Order: sequence, then structure tokens, then C-alpha cells
Amino acid sequence: MTYLDYSEATLRSMDAYWTAKEIEQQPATWQKTYQMLEANKGKIEAFLRPVLNTKNIRIILTGAGTSAFVGASIAPAILKSFGGRVEAIPTTDLVSNPHEFFQEDVPTLLVSFARSGNSPESVAAFECAEKLVKNCSQIAITCNAEGALYKRCQGDNKLALLMPEETNDKSFAMTSSFSCMLLTALYVFCPSDAFEQHLTAAINATSALLKTYNMMLKSVAMKKFERVVYLGSGVSKGLAQEGALKLLELTDGQALSTFDSPLGFRHGPKAVVNDKTLVIIFISNDPYTRQYDLELLAELQNDQEVGQILSITAKSDPVFKQGECVMLDNMSEVDDTYLMFPFIASAQVYALQHSLAINNTPDNPSSSGTINRVVQGVHIHAL
Repeated sequence: MTYLDYSEATLRSMDAYWTAKEIEQQPATWQKTYQMLEANKGKIEAFLRPVLNTKNIRIILTGAGTSAFVGASIAPAILKSFGGRVEAIPTTDLVSNPHEFFQEDVPTLLVSFARSGNSPESVAAFECAEKLVKNCSQIAITCNAEGALYKRCQGDNKLALLMPEETNDKSFAMTSSFSCMLLTALYVFCPSDAFEQHLTAAINATSALLKTYNMMLKSVAMKKFERVVYLGSGVSKGLAQEGALKLLELTDGQALSTFDSPLGFRHGPKAVVNDKTLVIIFISNDPYTRQYDLELLAELQNDQEVGQILSITAKSDPVFKQGECVMLDNMSEVDDTYLMFPFIASAQVYALQHSLAINNTPDNPSSSGTINRVVQGVHIHAL
């Protein structure tokens, strides 16, 4: 078997097997996740309908690290679809400052995203919500049936949604776990008659991207940029945050990374740009938002200070330069929420290739061993 054009033997020798496999398996796991969700559609709707019809219901999307960025990515889409109060608040904030975030008399649906469901903050956020909110419902979207969060989220006012077993990533970095939890949140909170059609487009586009642009992303990674900036608007801003973390994790901090929106980047953060900087821009399909994305792209080109720009887009434009654009197949007419899937796959591939370019070990990237797959050493204090 080969993954991302590397043989299994080569990947194992570089300690990169699981990361590469779990990136490439995503289109298949998205299809499998969708089938599982369809099989549980009645159960999901029966739970969700009365909760979302509750007056003044508040939805909090939570998780830690990459799991938190699932909520940050999907929150704008849920806000648009639901129209009520939707907030993405990391468990790390909820647990350390519970009285600032939980409101006793406000009906709340806490949606927890977690790969293992065993991190101390995941369980503590669940318990804080139960203690501090009078009318509290909970959904756990997780990849581990043996996890503490999955086991707790059973019974009245609770719903546990389990991802396919193979998405409980064995690698250090969350890849297929992130995208499948993102897909599940999109399915649950943003229903659409065209959901399957658009998901199929995302699956096909991502499969093509992994075959067509892997070598291009590898060639960019071989330049070993010291600074990488991820930019995205709306739902893509959360993806930009996840892309920045993925690179930071897989390179063990040797490649410094940051994120912003294209419009926000102009307000000071642009100072990071120099000839050792790579800027990766997720280009929106929305005609209005796209204008800001392309204006920033043109500005960076005119400044002639950046090392390289890489645009990920589903629509062509004269501003794109040859060799600096990943063009997604047959997605020019879909909503940005479905672009999230090939967008994040491109960031994951780049992070893996950059890690290999600097001779790091993607499956176990922390050379000191002080950063772990499931966070260690956190003591949860009593309320």
C-alpha cells in the first residue's frame, strides 16, 4: 500500500505511516460517517427538535485544541442555519472560568467534540455544565466508544454520536477525527436537501487533490519556510487556525505558524511577512467575501515581500499565478461549508510534507516527549 505517494515501508521508516494513512483515508471515512448519520437520522432529529425549539436556547460548541477548532469552524454555518445564539468556546476556557461562561438560567445545549473523550477538560466541561446550568442538554461527538465523554453522554437530555472506529487517529495529530466530527456537526445542525450531493463533490475533490497536488505541496514544503500564515474568512477562519496548529505540531515548533482572516491580517499581523514566509489562503466561493480574499492576495503580490503565496480555491481568477494555486475540481458552485473538507486536507498534507522535509517524525513529532496525544498533568479543581 502507498499513502500520499510513499510506500508503507518508507512511511514506517520515517515514523509517518499513521499520519499519512489517516490523511488519505478521509474521503472514505466521510462517506462512512454520512452513512452512519443517515442510519441514525431519526434518533438525531428526535433528540434535537425539542432542544432547538426551547425558548432562548444557547448552543455552545466546545473542545480542546483541534477539537475546539471544529466548533470555531462550524459556528458561522450553524448561526446562519439556526439563527439563534451559537458560540464556540474551548473547554480550556469553560473549565478554567466556568462562572464567566455558563449562565444558570439560560437553557443550554453543550456540544462537545473529542477524539478520545478522555482529556481532563472534556470531562470537566461536561460536569461543569451539568452543575451550573439548570436546563442543560448535551451532545458528544467523539471517535472513541471507550472514552469517558462517550460513556457519560448517555441517558436523558444527552446524545452521543460515535465516528467510525478508524477516525480515532493513532497518529499524534488529529486529521480524520477532525474532519469527520466537522462533517457530523454540519449534518446535525445545517440540514440541506443537497447535503449528499455537495458532500459527494467534496469527497471527489479531495480525492483528486490528494492525487494531483501532493507533489506540488511537497515541493513547497521542501523550501522549509520558517513562518507560515493561514488565512480564511467565515468558516475558513477556524480552518486556518487548525491548519496553523497542525503545522506547529508536526514540525515540533520548528515552523512557526499563525492564522487570521484576510481582512484582519492587514491590521498589524501582516508584519510577520518576509522572504521566509509562506502565506496560504483559503479562497471563499461567496461572491462578496471572495472580493476581500482576492484583494489581500493581490496586495501581497504587489508588496513583493512574501516568500511564497499558495491559494486554495474552487474558482479560477486572473490574480492566481501558475504554481501558486491549488484548484479544486467541480466545487465552484458549492457553499463554503463544503469547501472546508478539501481545504483542511490541503493543510494537513502540507504539514506532513513540511515535517518530513525537516526530518521530523510526524507520528511522534515531539522530540522532548512533553507534548502528548492526550494531554497529561492537568488537575481539575473542585467548583
